[in-house]
Amino acid sequence: MKRAHRLRPPNRLALPALLLLLAAAPAAHADLCSASLSNLNFGNVSPITGSDIYASASGNVSCSWSLLNPTPPFLLLLPKVTVCVNIGLGSNSSATTPRTLGNGANRLQYNLYRDATYSAAAIFGGPATPATPTPLTVGGTSPNLITGGTINIPFTVYGKIPAGAALAAVPTSSDSDTVYTSSFAGNATINYAFYNLVAPACTAGSSASFTFQVNATVINDCTISAAPVNFGSNGVLNGTVRATGSLSVRCTNNNAYRITLNGGSVASDVTARKMKPASGSGRIAYRLSQTLDGPIWGDGTGSTAVHTGTGTGNTTGVTIYGMVPAQTTPAPGDYSDTVQATIAF
Repeated sequence: MKRAHRLRPPNRLALPALLLLLAAAPAAHADLCSASLSNLNFGNVSPITGSDIYASASGNVSCSWSLLNPTPPFLLLLPKVTVCVNIGLGSNSSATTPRTLGNGANRLQYNLYRDATYSAAAIFGGPATPATPTPLTVGGTSPNLITGGTINIPFTVYGKIPAGAALAAVPTSSDSDTVYTSSFAGNATINYAFYNLVAPACTAGSSASFTFQVNATVINDCTISAAPVNFGSNGVLNGTVRATGSLSVRCTNNNAYRITLNGGSVASDVTARKMKPASGSGRIAYRLSQTLDGPIWGDGTGSTAVHTGTGTGNTTGVTIYGMVPAQTTPAPGDYSDTVQATIAF
């Protein structure tokens, strides 16, 4: 007896349902991402600078797809990944506005940014960072539909130390250049998720951590400028003539300094300074001191004094007391001398 075989038409609804299921399936658990970032080093930082200080660090996100990725080849959909790069507060910060570098109890304000606009909206953060849930999001696509592979996604972290009163107040320690640091060991992470069609939130995927440091070396620095000692117009020099000038000094906070004055352009001896006219042999003797009729302000040799102080980060005025003693009056004219002030720190 012959048996008849009836061929049933294919179930045309099953295949599309299977395709949708496979297309939405996540990549295998073996697919991984990692990240690295070079240390961000501001280098030598003068707290008394009038300019912002910038630095940057280069980072890389590496993502790998395993062999035989589950996406069916006939879908022609290369698997993708989305990655959030998160940076926390750092070891010496209590907030991101601003972050701070530390040396002992001292702090130096700075911040990290996702781009070179250095705006408040670009401050680098992450979902776990208070007040600044602003990570950097990057993404990429598997290099091969079947064999998977690895991609590298570069990124940059931008740093800025703002000029101003907060920077000016940053001290050095023991009169030496002082390193301020912040460590991001366990404080920098990535969240990542693999997908085929619709990009998921990267916070819903896997995570990994990376480590870097931020460093700045605060240096001892000073600036100095002078206002002249002007004795004015005088007739016969038969009595004492007095005048004052000033120095404007600005040094790194906690930085010890000393200021010396040389003998001038007419006489090399600081104890016998003289003024002269543009032409002629006439001379006028005078002296400079830190107080009225105090010791001669010179270079510290002999009985001369030097001025010493400790910087505050702000500009300080130092008075110079000048005195012309009674002496033989030379020929009329404009008499002058140029004295060099040197600050050592």
